[in-house]
Amino acid sequence: MSQTVRNACSVIFLLILLSAGYRRYLLDAHDPYKCQALLTRGHWLDPPEEPDSIRSFHHWQPPGCMMHEYTGKDIRSCLGDERILFVGDSTVRQLFWATARKVNATAANEEMRDAGMHEDLIFRAANVVIEFIWDPFLNSSSLRHELLFYLNDDVEDSEDSNGKAGLITVGGGLWYARHFESDWLDQFHDSLDYLAPLLAVRRSPRSTLYPTPSGKRQDLTHHIYLTPVQIPLYDALSPLRASRMTPAKINPMNEYLYNASRTKGLKVAWSHSLMTWESEYAYEESGLHVIDNVSARRVDVLFNMRCNAELTLSQGYPFDKTCCSAYEEKDAVRGRLFPPLILAAPIIVGFWTHYRRRVHGVLSSDLGQAIGILGFVLLYCFLADRTQLLNKSQKQFSRQEFLALCVTVLVLGLLSIRRSVARTVAGRDAQIKEQVSDQPFLSRDQTDEWKGWMQFAILIYHYTGASSVLWIYQLIRILVASYLFMTGFGHTVFFYRKQNFTLRRTASVLVRLNLLSCLLPYVMATDYLFYYFAPLVTFWYMVVYLTMRICQSRNASTSFLLGKIAISAVIVTSLVRSPTLFEKIFLLLEDTCQIRWSVKEWRFRLQLDNYIVYIGMLAAIVYIKISDILRPQRFPTPDKMGLIRRHWSQIRILSVILALAVFPGFCIFARSFEDKFAYNRWVPYISPFPIISFIILRNSNRPFRNYYSSIFAWLGRCSLETFTLQFHIWLAADTKGLLSLGVFGRKPTYIDGRYHDLLILTIPFLWLSWLTADATATVTNWIIDPKEAKGMSLRRTAALPTKRFELESMVGKAFVCFVDGEVGDQTM
Repeated sequence: MSQTVRNACSVIFLLILLSAGYRRYLLDAHDPYKCQALLTRGHWLDPPEEPDSIRSFHHWQPPGCMMHEYTGKDIRSCLGDERILFVGDSTVRQLFWATARKVNATAANEEMRDAGMHEDLIFRAANVVIEFIWDPFLNSSSLRHELLFYLNDDVEDSEDSNGKAGLITVGGGLWYARHFESDWLDQFHDSLDYLAPLLAVRRSPRSTLYPTPSGKRQDLTHHIYLTPVQIPLYDALSPLRASRMTPAKINPMNEYLYNASRTKGLKVAWSHSLMTWESEYAYEESGLHVIDNVSARRVDVLFNMRCNAELTLSQGYPFDKTCCSAYEEKDAVRGRLFPPLILAAPIIVGFWTHYRRRVHGVLSSDLGQAIGILGFVLLYCFLADRTQLLNKSQKQFSRQEFLALCVTVLVLGLLSIRRSVARTVAGRDAQIKEQVSDQPFLSRDQTDEWKGWMQFAILIYHYTGASSVLWIYQLIRILVASYLFMTGFGHTVFFYRKQNFTLRRTASVLVRLNLLSCLLPYVMATDYLFYYFAPLVTFWYMVVYLTMRICQSRNASTSFLLGKIAISAVIVTSLVRSPTLFEKIFLLLEDTCQIRWSVKEWRFRLQLDNYIVYIGMLAAIVYIKISDILRPQRFPTPDKMGLIRRHWSQIRILSVILALAVFPGFCIFARSFEDKFAYNRWVPYISPFPIISFIILRNSNRPFRNYYSSIFAWLGRCSLETFTLQFHIWLAADTKGLLSLGVFGRKPTYIDGRYHDLLILTIPFLWLSWLTADATATVTNWIIDPKEAKGMSLRRTAALPTKRFELESMVGKAFVCFVDGEVGDQTM
């Protein structure tokens, strides 16, 4: 990366921080935690284009934060033994049933069929009590008593009460419009003014309506919310309702409610009205009530206001409840910021002293720069994904967006196609070196390119939220298996040729793979297995190492080596599928080290690609044996080897034909699966076919071998860092959402705001990933051998290969395999 590019990236990154700070501390100073935004604003990410309520109205997007879809389990965790109370007319009754369906949909639907229209209701399920008081005029004694009991502990509870309410929702007004001809507005004013002292937020002159959300139950402000008067779909109303429920009556009531919310401190969920604004498909046939999806999202707004702060502290990551949530307490934030600030001190001090001047003894050391870069990246991860500095938005899959990003990346890759540099190999005489233009089988450029375009595909897959689309999910599963195939292939070739099983080399590989994944959990309050790829590759590296290390002196025997691989496969498969092994190991870690890892998730990751690493090892053995056969021999070769040499052209043509036939066959077979769960059961058995076929076709002729995409190869060299850092500085909420600056437009759509965020935030993401790859390489060298690493140039370290095997052509060139023992493997 040139100095000009680095300077440009630095300027863009600085502008991002300034823009984010301007929005956070100036534009959003009145609502930094997005509580008001959640309650009063938002838009649909999936509005319907036709009457289809099943696929639409699922994702409501408040400005700048992610609204969590609450389940019965979440509700129980938040409210405990506190009731959920709804008071009002039939529109509020819809919220009551929507909440009941979240707790127990089957029981709620059964009770709803037998429930009366104008009566009080109560629903009990899974230790949750939900109550509805029929009070369309908002003037009952039951409502006043409930409010007094909620706000004042001295008020005695009624005999038939079920305890104190933890969330109260009040709404009405339609009955005033329906049953009063002249004084409907005065009657509504009187009811609201009578309740306003109880509904209003009690605050000091300097406090705000939406204070800092706290997860501590004793610090919770009161959670009494009003709903606006429901605006009907006037054209769909019955003649009687249409004659009485008119805009001339309903709009003044909402205007009065709006003024009261500003002057009297009432919390009104105006987002409820926005959910039906200019959307006729949001209503039922009656034109008065909304469909189930809309009522469920309305309830989610209330629960996000009430429960996000508390559940964020109690449940931990993924931190996908970003509306009205302060993430962590201030003391915890200071504790997590301290280590990255210390690590980043060399960089911070250097820039503070002078832009080009280096602090003697700190920045003059390449190790100091590397540690500073790591600390700075960790700090940015925390600021981006654990504070409100950057906005967060929800994902919404769009086929057009997915295809547009894929085409854009493909065009960039094609425009960057270059010819690989000629390499130097040993000639027939070992003392003579020859320049060879033809690249070997799976050359360095080719494997970097392979990792790069797969990484681009995975990034697009995560960014667009395409996991719900089966055919895209199937493709991504094959790409992940490809990385593990390269792990098995490359390390097997290295161990077979080099016979280097030293602790130094193994330690360098393990440190290089896991350094970033071990630092991030401490700063981000996640865990090691959350960044699953590094642990996964580490596990399979150790499997390959032990398989090749045991009885290494007999690895030259093909039958013995194949037997070792078969035995290893049987043992590892048995251990992975054992119902108790990992449970005992993880329980021991929890008891001794307070490490809590998900056994289910870890076993799932291992079983998905249970055999592909062994397929890579077998492919490596086949490659080694064929390359030995095709290598020019000084002595006569056995008959079998000579037969392969004589018919190699026919074998190559046949392999290409078979490889071409695999892809359509695989696509046809993949389409037979109904869901990803059925597909996952077959992935370990079918993933080798498209991977082997791709390798054969990619190396089938000289132009394919000798040309590569430099952009894809560039990303492939830092793919481990891009995969890990995307969790926090490209995606948001631990991959559940997207980061946004919040300064480009009002709606985070692809053409209005989101496109600009994608373009601008991608630049520092890739830049920091590249710097982190260099920094981890330098730190790894220092950890393994401080003397050798001393004084090593950071940029020269980046030039060293990190997964470095170059494999000779299958057409008879000299075999070359180089793996850098200092830096180790970097597979993703």
